[in-house]
Amino acid sequence: MTGTVLKYDGSFQGFLTCIFTGYEQKLQVVEIVPAGEDQQQLFSETQIIIADEQKALRVLKGLKAKVSTNTMTRINWAFLSEAPGIEMKLYNMISYIFSTKEKVDTDYSHPSVLYISNIAKQVGREKHRMEAFVRFRLTKDDIYFAIIEPDFNVLPIILKHFKSRYADQKWLIYDIKRKIGLYYDLYKTEYVSMELPEDIGISGGNPEYFEAGEIYFQKLWKEYFDSTNIKSRVNMRLHVQHVPKRYWKYLSEKSPFA
Repeated sequence: MTGTVLKYDGSFQGFLTCIFTGYEQKLQVVEIVPAGEDQQQLFSETQIIIADEQKALRVLKGLKAKVSTNTMTRINWAFLSEAPGIEMKLYNMISYIFSTKEKVDTDYSHPSVLYISNIAKQVGREKHRMEAFVRFRLTKDDIYFAIIEPDFNVLPIILKHFKSRYADQKWLIYDIKRKIGLYYDLYKTEYVSMELPEDIGISGGNPEYFEAGEIYFQKLWKEYFDSTNIKSRVNMRLHVQHVPKRYWKYLSEKSPFA
């Protein structure tokens, strides 16, 4: 049987449709490639998969009957990792789950199950750090604005936290790496895409875009942070362990301006 490469739109629904198609057509799937990426299997048949809600729901329903809620979360978070080849890792794990009547979603002797568990933990850590380290700035349009640039696509899974914690104010969290943001208007949230000025910055702020009092407050906060830190007593190794350097750019207290 000739191996088949499935190309899809990059959405989770599209990925689930790939799984449905593979089973329905009894394909030997050798690679699943998101739109815009080059396939590695050059001598295999290629099939374009159109996301189908009903087919995706059937796969989802079948999975939920076979695995725990925690495993469903791991599958979702692993997909959001955008790790190279994550689709085939997930495909292999899900194929294994469907191949037996036993509960094997936590069988870590299976390489794909173990890989999905580990990558999901990394995404979970990134999620919690984004929830802890994101700092909003008040724009002149009275919208609390934050830029993020996470390693993984955690925007969909931090929505609940920020909607609950900041329900009384308009806010926009923008992922500049993926060029998509999440906007809350006091009633609902929606995804938005826009071109941002290059000097808008992750931490700090250009006064042209932000409310003057907010810029002043951030300067005061940095001055307070600096004054309360006794450099001779700083345990930098412990500090970096709790607040890794790659997250400093999100923190007002780490901003280069003073």
